[in-house]
Amino acid sequence: MMNSTKRKSLATEIVMILIAILWFIPIYYLVISTFKTQQDVTQNPLGLPAVWEFGNYVKAWVKMEYPRAFANTLIITASSVLILVFIGALAGYALARSKTRISNVMFLVFLAGLIVPFQMNIISQYRIIKELHLMNTLLAVILVDVAINMPQTVFLFKEFIENSVPWELEEAAIIDGCNVPGRVFHVVLPLLKPIMSTTVIIVSLNVWNEFMTPLLFLQSRKNSVILQEVSRNIGQFSTDWATMFPMLMLGVIPLMVFYLFMQKYIIAGVAAGAVKG
Repeated sequence: MMNSTKRKSLATEIVMILIAILWFIPIYYLVISTFKTQQDVTQNPLGLPAVWEFGNYVKAWVKMEYPRAFANTLIITASSVLILVFIGALAGYALARSKTRISNVMFLVFLAGLIVPFQMNIISQYRIIKELHLMNTLLAVILVDVAINMPQTVFLFKEFIENSVPWELEEAAIIDGCNVPGRVFHVVLPLLKPIMSTTVIIVSLNVWNEFMTPLLFLQSRKNSVILQEVSRNIGQFSTDWATMFPMLMLGVIPLMVFYLFMQKYIIAGVAAGAVKG
């Protein structure tokens, strides 16, 4: 019996190692390609560079005007996340605590936003932004990103509040004379740290990696984001791989740092919830 258990455990570990290797190959390819010449990238895709070109990052930094592109991307992402977390938490609370027919219909409307791809509404989004005279502004991208990610955000907050925030805590606050805003901001919101951390990570990844929305609403280069600068290397007949790979790394590194920073908050929040339970 013990030998059978050990064999199953060993087989599981081998499978997981193989999956990890397969998952790591694209990352290895991206990182190693940032130090290659244009010729070396095409002729020796998975091998080590014949000559290590550390200057590729300098060229990419200058060519994509990285500080400006990074600032635009950061403004769009941070603004979208703040709006989504604040409004999503309040809307999720209202839908979780209200059991009226109107609230049920509103929740179905948000669920429809999860089902229907936002690409189907591109034309209407474009016309609305144009009528509001917001074309070629960061605010246009922020509003569209908020609209795209709001259904998922509300759904996450509503389900978390229903399943993890006991109504008895609010009843105790009501007995103490606490009104609705007081219950929301002093009782409920402090308990939402785990789902807030999860939502911030999910929304940040979605907005940071969004390419179609900036492409539609940002025409001038001064407002372009990182992915727009990366796409400039893709020509009709050729692609500047030696510059494109460092640009991709410069776009990914902030997300990696952000995820590593936020990960501990998710773990701490889940552990705190388990202890309280």
